[in-house]
Amino acid sequence: MINPLLLVLTVTIQAPTDSIAIIPRPVSVTRHPGSFVLRDRMNVLTTEDLRPLADQLVAYLRPATGYEFFVSTLTTPSQEPGRATPFIALRVDSSLAVHGPEAYSLTVNVGIVVIRGATAAGVFHGIQSLRQLLPPEIFRKAPAGNVGWAIPCVTIDDWPRFGWRGMHLDVVRHFMPKEFVEKYIDLLALYKFNRFHWHLTDDQGWRIEIKRYPKLTSVGGWRAQTLVGKQSDDTAHAVYDSTRHGGFYTQEDIREVVAYAARRFITVVPEIEMPGHAQAAISAYPELGSTGQPVKVKEDWGVSEWILSPSDSTIAFMENVLTEVMDLFPGKWIHTGGDEAVKTQWKASPLAQQRIKTLELKNEDALQGWFTARVDSFLAAHGRTLVGWDEILDGGLSPNAVVMSWRGIDGGIAAARAGHDAVMAPGDYTYFDHYQSGDRDSEPTAIGGFLPLDSVYAYDPVPASLTPDQALHILGGQGQVWTEYIPDPKRVEYMAFPRMEALSEVLWTPRARMDFADFFARLATADVARLDALDVRYRSPALTVSPPRRGGQGHRNR
Repeated sequence: MINPLLLVLTVTIQAPTDSIAIIPRPVSVTRHPGSFVLRDRMNVLTTEDLRPLADQLVAYLRPATGYEFFVSTLTTPSQEPGRATPFIALRVDSSLAVHGPEAYSLTVNVGIVVIRGATAAGVFHGIQSLRQLLPPEIFRKAPAGNVGWAIPCVTIDDWPRFGWRGMHLDVVRHFMPKEFVEKYIDLLALYKFNRFHWHLTDDQGWRIEIKRYPKLTSVGGWRAQTLVGKQSDDTAHAVYDSTRHGGFYTQEDIREVVAYAARRFITVVPEIEMPGHAQAAISAYPELGSTGQPVKVKEDWGVSEWILSPSDSTIAFMENVLTEVMDLFPGKWIHTGGDEAVKTQWKASPLAQQRIKTLELKNEDALQGWFTARVDSFLAAHGRTLVGWDEILDGGLSPNAVVMSWRGIDGGIAAARAGHDAVMAPGDYTYFDHYQSGDRDSEPTAIGGFLPLDSVYAYDPVPASLTPDQALHILGGQGQVWTEYIPDPKRVEYMAFPRMEALSEVLWTPRARMDFADFFARLATADVARLDALDVRYRSPALTVSPPRRGGQGHRNR
């Protein structure tokens, strides 16, 4: 019997309308006759300031081609036209800055490839597009054999729709090795993301070395066992694996990852959770808690009632932690969580209740607002900006805070209307730990929900209810990979891909240029071959639940 879904796909998949299978789709693409062919001993011409990017381009091209490339630095780009042999040129062109610092142009003729960027970041994005114009075998790490390394002649002018194009990775629920974190960053760079949100602390573990407080990792970095199967309300019959789980990144590891990301023009945004999701920290230092009682690192999922004390000593402790964090992460943004902070222990805490009374606060939500404001002021004094999940709105928004809206879009709307910046991360569209099929028995265990590929593609981060001025506060969007039910890197890849590619296009490509069927064709005809070459375990696009159709933005199917 013929599978009707496969029949639909057979009819629907066709070459992309501009015959260029780049993801995310560029702003403007013009195809020309002919092609540029990579050759052995070819020159890459650049200026001294772009030499690292030229070296990176060579590092991309050399393994699969087996060719030698020579990097030559020029005093001025005007030297380029005098060269008779084919070459690739990289240069900065400040005139492109009218479209922002990440804008680039890519011109491919029979004898020359020129990548121009408004800044070095734009040049880097142009290099990623150039890689996608080559045969997928270019992503192999050894000579690929009899492949013609032809690049279609094309003119591309391109720039991003949003300045915040993020992907998140939870390394707490299941620890991920540094080598995979760097692979993840490489994949973000390929699809032109520029923020990596690194979720480093939570109830189930503390994953970042803090030299002043070594027990955060020696105690808080390990749990004795982990829940097997789905979380249940019937805890009496829960089954655990009896295997110690944990790990952490040394400060040297952190510096390496941050530098690795910076070379790919990705800013790492660390997340240090407070005041809730802090059970691992309290297990290491019980005096941080609101009860003073010891507690083990959490071994299952769900929301913990353990919450940091709103005491001056606890806030000073967290400020000391953040001082080391800021030394490791030079980016502007520090994420401090703020979500799902259960107030039961504060309600029973004499110290918390006295603080509410002394400060004349309305309730425990306002106390969290006061706590967040203290941290916000501390970060602002050091030139940093606090980012928090949208619960930070509940107790009154701190003056400098950026809201990451995950419980739908209302948090982002409220922040924008109040004149605050927001990053849109609603679970219905950006939580890649949700199921990819309505047939859950056919998929790996997930936390719940249903988020097929076309629903990701359908999302527009700018709510229609905002005025144009308010919409300027929407910095962009971000995809989330929470790992309660994602135990290893290959499962991360399966849950993230190809939904990550869909989100890359949502965040980069002008809305008028988006077309799900065209995206699906680029994905199915070229991009999956790239993922194969990169050893990425993706979910087959052919299993998309909602069949693709031309001209649409996809549709919700819940």
